[in-house]
Amino acid sequence: MSLAAAQERAAELNVISRKQRSLWQDARYRFVRNRAAMFGLVVIALAGLLAIFAPVLAPYDPTATFTAGGRQAPTLADPFWAGTKYVDPRYALGTDQIGRDILSRLIWSSRVSMVVGFVPVAIVFLIGVSVGMLAGYHGGWIDQILMRITDVVYAFPDLLFLIIIFATLRTHPIGDLMGGLVLMFAGIAIVNWVGMARLVRGQVLSLKEKEYVEAARAIGAPATRIMSRHLLPNALGPVVVAVAFGIPSAMLAEGTLSFIGVGIRPPTATWGVMINEGYQVFSTSPWPVLMPAACIAVVMLAFTFVGDGIRDAIDPRMKI
Repeated sequence: MSLAAAQERAAELNVISRKQRSLWQDARYRFVRNRAAMFGLVVIALAGLLAIFAPVLAPYDPTATFTAGGRQAPTLADPFWAGTKYVDPRYALGTDQIGRDILSRLIWSSRVSMVVGFVPVAIVFLIGVSVGMLAGYHGGWIDQILMRITDVVYAFPDLLFLIIIFATLRTHPIGDLMGGLVLMFAGIAIVNWVGMARLVRGQVLSLKEKEYVEAARAIGAPATRIMSRHLLPNALGPVVVAVAFGIPSAMLAEGTLSFIGVGIRPPTATWGVMINEGYQVFSTSPWPVLMPAACIAVVMLAFTFVGDGIRDAIDPRMKI
């Protein structure tokens, strides 16, 4: 066999071996090679570990006050703890205006922020996928009813709708459950499921006329089996991307609501609550605001990197 023929044969074998990888294997391969996405994944993992082990890692109770022997966060005149007033090593980041340890509150706040990021998005996934799948697959009057309900909810501005929900139900018994967390989960899910439903419906409309779906219908497969075994797995790509971007959006919504005073009830520590409380002394001591704001920004940026990495990984045009 000549050298050219051997090279051609080797190239053919290489193409064949590459074609044997599935779509999800290719996606995982490209995702792992994305440095920004891997960096974001590491940051998210660290934030998750911080949230899980907050009782062990936090040096103090986040609601405890230390009026004697403590130190406040540095002022603008003494920004980096350079003066003799800020020398107590027991409080690494100082205390806030009422004497609570800022480092402990930052660590405990990661718990609420991560939970608020994941739980409402899981609810959004369940509701949005169910509604979108039913509307797209069955069509007809089912599609009309579900999509008109979706349009009504979609017509409300997200933030305004959330504020109305919290202002109305904040004094209701449901607003007291888990310090307002249950209401936060419900509010964010109610506002955001419509986008997921529209996305899934569009994917199902483009997939339900494919040959493999027609073949499943021809052999008498029930609708539930077709939706769960054929349509949902093939529609998961953009849905996963939407979930990845939905998590930081939910965290930002919690921070915004807590900042304007209608979110999680104090003294529960969240980054949004810390910004709201620290803003009162921002003109003299900006650090109680800047530190939780930096935490929100870093975690949201990490989720954005991961979302971009997932989007690039599952895009067929990015296949190498």
